[in-house]
Amino acid sequence: MNRIRRPLLTLVIALVAMLSSAPLCAQDNFETTQIADGVYQFRWIGHNAMFVTTDDGVVVFDPINVDAASVFATEIQRIAPGSPLAAIVYSHSDADHSTGAATLMDAMGQEGVPIIAHQNALAPIRARASADQPVPNATFSDELRWQIGGRWIELHYLGPSHTDNMVVPFIPDVGVAFAVDFVSLDRMGYQDLPGWIFPEFFDAVASLLDLPFETMVFGHGPTGDRAAIHRQITYYDDLTAAVRAAFSEGLTEDQAAQRVRLDQYSDWDSYEDWFPLNVRAVYRWVAEQAQAGQRLGSGSIISDH
Repeated sequence: MNRIRRPLLTLVIALVAMLSSAPLCAQDNFETTQIADGVYQFRWIGHNAMFVTTDDGVVVFDPINVDAASVFATEIQRIAPGSPLAAIVYSHSDADHSTGAATLMDAMGQEGVPIIAHQNALAPIRARASADQPVPNATFSDELRWQIGGRWIELHYLGPSHTDNMVVPFIPDVGVAFAVDFVSLDRMGYQDLPGWIFPEFFDAVASLLDLPFETMVFGHGPTGDRAAIHRQITYYDDLTAAVRAAFSEGLTEDQAAQRVRLDQYSDWDSYEDWFPLNVRAVYRWVAEQAQAGQRLGSGSIISDH
């Protein structure tokens, strides 16, 4: 009897695993996927947001943009009917992730929902002066923790990375974190790393491993785990070492972009298009170090976490 039931049990387990990781709703432009109990990823084209359901409302991380926000609200209402918005968190000040909060509130039939961001996000958002990107009305400096509806929400500032105001949310009861733009799953850094702040960026990436997360939702692309962050650290260490070697050999930026290769990462997303641009970004930083008379051996990621 057991020989008959074991294959059936295995099939049932496999089907349950497949269904638990399958998108709850998938369209060409958007997709909503459950990441953990009460934690969901909302994808709008190539951008990801996250939201958390609690007994006292929903916390949203990045409304993305105006077009996304109206669909985002529909998805929240579908998954958590009757639950109000409790807070909106901006991961950082860039408009491609943090516009649409007003649209999200309107679509949910609310106003005055707290908008939380790092204190350094205030200046660029105020300078942009866009009604589509309301100015945050609650800010913090290093860490913010609060409990809502039986769940703890944590916001961490790991220092300058991509912008000087990047926030990393962490949901401790399910071990899920959310990191936007400055890391991703087996993908090159975006183009020539616009807004990346060196060398602090290296420390911010490594500091992600100080958070006890198990699953990482990224601002772009699929989710990852702790090993994905270790691979990002190794990539930037290898990139920095290769660029320093090229600079020491007297190569110009154009020559380095043409000649430096790290083919062990050739299967990573956007390698052919963005890797030469990553080389250019790090070359400029290395050249600035040299001009400032700094030792070229400083500033690499310390990956001993």
